[in-house]
Amino acid sequence: MTTPSLEIKELAFAYPDGNQALFGVNLSINKGERVALLGPNGAGKTTLVMHMNGIHPTAQGSVRIAGELVDAKNKDSLKQIRAKVGIVFQDPDDQLFMPTVGEDVAFGPYNMGKRGDELDSIVNEALELVGMAEFKDRPPHHLSFGQRRRVAVATVLAMKPEILVLDEPSSNLDPASRRELADILRSLDITMVMVTHDLPYANELCERAVILNGGVIVSDGSTRSILTNKALLEANRLELPVGFSIQ
Repeated sequence: MTTPSLEIKELAFAYPDGNQALFGVNLSINKGERVALLGPNGAGKTTLVMHMNGIHPTAQGSVRIAGELVDAKNKDSLKQIRAKVGIVFQDPDDQLFMPTVGEDVAFGPYNMGKRGDELDSIVNEALELVGMAEFKDRPPHHLSFGQRRRVAVATVLAMKPEILVLDEPSSNLDPASRRELADILRSLDITMVMVTHDLPYANELCERAVILNGGVIVSDGSTRSILTNKALLEANRLELPVGFSIQ
């Protein structure tokens, strides 16, 4: 059997103020799966994601990325883990800070020791994947919001991660940008975890969905089966747009 891209076992976590955010979460995601992580605000979704690359140290339970244990105490291992788990933030301006698009995309690989022609090739490939190659020499702040989000995705893809984590990828996008990003994400051969409140987007891009609420997984199944369960959605403060129906 292929090693899962993500394997979480009995993960529990409490913040220093005593707030318990996760209660024994178990989750396995196979290589190449696209999984929507759903749930109301305060459900523990962000806390869970922050454990995937060691931003939150694992206090109880375990997290493995492609079989490798996430261990915040092992700095060398943690550097490799963070290269394997690429997080695209909700606001691309939190991710883009270099003078040009190309330099932003090169930042991660450069810090992993890539140089010269190899670095150029990595940057060009990542920008091609998101349809932004022609903007390589442009300042990020001259781009539209949708274009900046695509560049943010490219900065993560340049690290050739095991898992692409997207935080509310469709937020603040106009319809055309939303469709363009969906086309790009569909074309990628990568394990994907999408944290979103946008249920139609989850339905469009992810064959599997997980609902997290109160720090526990309350449902895990096909996206269609979850989104057609009105009682389940209502119980977890999730709503489809008025008039939208699952085909």
